Amino acid sequence: MEGKKVGTTELPPEIFGAKWRPDLVHQVTTAIQANMRQNRANTKDRAEVSGGGKKPWKQKGTGQARHGSRRSPIWRHGGITFGPRAERDYSEKVNRQMKRQALISALSKKATDGEVLFVDKLSFVAPRTALAKGFLTALAKGADATGLVTKKKNAVLVATNGYSTNLIKSFRNIDNLVTEEVRNLNALNVLTHKYLIIENPETAYAVLKK
Repeated sequence: MEGKKVGTTELPPEIFGAKWRPDLVHQVTTAIQANMRQNRANTKDRAEVSGGGKKPWKQKGTGQARHGSRRSPIWRHGGITFGPRAERDYSEKVNRQMKRQALISALSKKATDGEVLFVDKLSFVAPRTALAKGFLTALAKGADATGLVTKKKNAVLVATNGYSTNLIKSFRNIDNLVTEEVRNLNALNVLTHKYLIIENPETAYAVLKK
């Protein structure tokens, strides 16, 4: 956490040595975004709006066009024709093997570009945003990755080996950073952020291999 080199690690080729497959990654990431989409827009058709039970005027003899309901789509306050409906489903099915291969491809791309950083352990005795910022500054200097602190948006994804309340609270006030457990990584959140910080690489490798 002080930005000093404490050891070396060998990247498993089955995780960080895959070929970059932009077509597969694009298909999986767009499917993940579609599955996250919340369909809230909803309009009422003529059967759902209030009123319209009585014929506005008699069929003949008034000189006006014939109408059967005040809730016709061509009337003010009438139903909406072909409007957005909340029951629309945007989800897409993605095979498990496709998700795995897309994640491996994304991790390999990050490693090739030098955007994966490893930290032996992230330890916070108490929720301290200042301590988290100090860690990022030290790591940026030690790893020659100035974007950790200079990039304003989507700069860092911190992958932890488990849930830690103090760690999450320490990082949550930093706008350009997101925390996630290693077991929940996917191609989308890996590629959304510039840098990927992985805690305790040996343990993370075991989780990713599963």
